[in-house]
Amino acid sequence: MTLLGLAALAAPWLAPGDPTRGDLAAALRSPSMAYLLGTDAQGRDVLTRVLFGARLSLAVGLASQVIALAAGLALGLTAGFYGRWVDAVVMRVADVTLAFPSLLLLIAVAAAVRPSLPVVCVVIGLVGWAGMARLVRGQVLVARGLDYVQAARALGASDARLVARHVLPNVLGPVIIAATLGVGGAIMAEAALSFVGLGAQPPTPSWGAMIAEGRDLLRVAPWVSLFPGLAIGVTVLGVNLVGDGLRDALDVRA
Repeated sequence: MTLLGLAALAAPWLAPGDPTRGDLAAALRSPSMAYLLGTDAQGRDVLTRVLFGARLSLAVGLASQVIALAAGLALGLTAGFYGRWVDAVVMRVADVTLAFPSLLLLIAVAAAVRPSLPVVCVVIGLVGWAGMARLVRGQVLVARGLDYVQAARALGASDARLVARHVLPNVLGPVIIAATLGVGGAIMAEAALSFVGLGAQPPTPSWGAMIAEGRDLLRVAPWVSLFPGLAIGVTVLGVNLVGDGLRDALDVRA
């Protein structure tokens, strides 16, 4: 995963060409020493586009999870700490959000506005807030009943101090793990949106869009779709392994 991140950051120096510049004379070249991963129907180097696509996918994955984390953490803390009608309202909204299939909800929201990269980040983040809020709420309900939290309340600590100094530290561990695992899901969501034309717009290199461009060429040039698909699989697997490692490292019962 570290190597992938470094490769994405160094894409302008590692990539052998321009990801948006084509050469029709070199269209659909099979993988060779000249083109390590071949070329697409417009003669663009697949390796170059995969490297630049990594930058986009990781950026969307991280940015969308920051949005989901911010919204979920704020609403989950509020619902769990104050309870009663606040808890009921937030959780009912979360239930409604979770009731819709995530991909269909993503497509519906993305289709309602002009597709662009910032829109994709916001849409994926807002769709993912509900699960984060439920997780945070559950952790807060446990933390607010702890003896030292009750003692701090009895000593006159304000709600803001109780949340910031006593409740939030107990919540961050599971939330960080969930957010890390959510990056993989966000990368898959961005690829799905780009595949149907609602994500990054051409000629911006996106793994999902690259797979869509090569779906009609699978018999004659399978590498056009194969390598972006492998990149998605390896990236999501790496993110999940990082999440599993964090879970083991932050598990106090281990």
